[in-house]
Amino acid sequence: MARVEKPYRVYKGGRAKGKVPLERPQRQPRRDGRGPDRPRIRRPRRRWSWKKRIAVGLLVLILLALVWGVIGFLQFRQGVKAANKRLPENVRAALAKQNGALLSNPTTILLLGSDHVNNDQRATLNHSDSIMLLRTNPDRHRLAYLSIPRDLRVHIPGYGDAKINSAMQIGGPALAARAIEDFTGLGINHVMFVDFVAFKDLIDNIGGIDINVPEPILSNPFDCPYDVQRCQSWKGWRFGKGWQHMDGRRALVYSRIRENQLNPADSDVTRGERQQQVLRATLRKLLGVGTYFGLPFNGTTLVKPLATDLSAWQFVQLGWVLKRAPASKALHCRLGGTGDPAGSTDIIPSEDNIAVIQEVTGAAAAQPPRPGSGPFGPGCVVGSQTFR
Repeated sequence: MARVEKPYRVYKGGRAKGKVPLERPQRQPRRDGRGPDRPRIRRPRRRWSWKKRIAVGLLVLILLALVWGVIGFLQFRQGVKAANKRLPENVRAALAKQNGALLSNPTTILLLGSDHVNNDQRATLNHSDSIMLLRTNPDRHRLAYLSIPRDLRVHIPGYGDAKINSAMQIGGPALAARAIEDFTGLGINHVMFVDFVAFKDLIDNIGGIDINVPEPILSNPFDCPYDVQRCQSWKGWRFGKGWQHMDGRRALVYSRIRENQLNPADSDVTRGERQQQVLRATLRKLLGVGTYFGLPFNGTTLVKPLATDLSAWQFVQLGWVLKRAPASKALHCRLGGTGDPAGSTDIIPSEDNIAVIQEVTGAAAAQPPRPGSGPFGPGCVVGSQTFR
């Protein structure tokens, strides 16, 4: 009987469990005649640890953020270049030279706001309805906002004494910058001209702004949003006291209110303060981190309401300076004086304006308007404090 090969091995101690031994195929000799290669050993693939997965995920996110940032910056730079072209060429010659970068050196920026569709039908005039200086001090992480009433009487170079806002009508932003620089003694490094009518689109693009309304407001009835019949009984726009989130339309209405029916003492100075509130809130939001994510989509149109000499990189630097300077320590100042005894609407400058300029530069501590100085009294307040 022929011997049958069994599928297991037999040892002296009995059967041994295990796989059936199979004959391995003979490895072919190498072509160079040196014999077969050594068998390859396949090692089991190790799974990535959680630490490695997290590290790779973070690296991918960082790369995506960098790519997103580069695309957004390029889009934003195109919009800023268009804003640079909108600024008249003679303005740059009137500005003081910037010493070093905005990141590390004090800088003074002139903000001019104009509302061409005011309810007093001054559409053909080129007045500056809002005048404000922003002075940064990166070393001390400090911001100072200086409001200048548009009816303040100053010397306009080459034209004599007149309201400061008339400098804009006579010679544009260049003459306005020269007049403000001569009056305050502060060298203006940059200028930003804002069209309030188009400003509402910018505010909508950045998701609205937050405004701290200092007192309840019931405006005179203008720009009624309803039909003709309902507008006949409409009392006006209402704003409650405290923090409010406003879209572009409501922020524009807030900045244009000329009369508060709930406060007869409300004046054109308080209207200017409301406009400056809108400017400050929009500037902070525009240069904030949240705007960064939308730049690839709206970077070219975001600064459409602006005309400025600031470059895109200087905007980035300004945004970083604003971020590092807490709003609770920001200085809010205003120039002022007294009413004209002759009966005009001009504000006659007070000697207290000199002290206010020193407070803006940090040479003196902030002081509110002196008691009895009236509605146009110059002074400074800190953080969320108000002049009322």
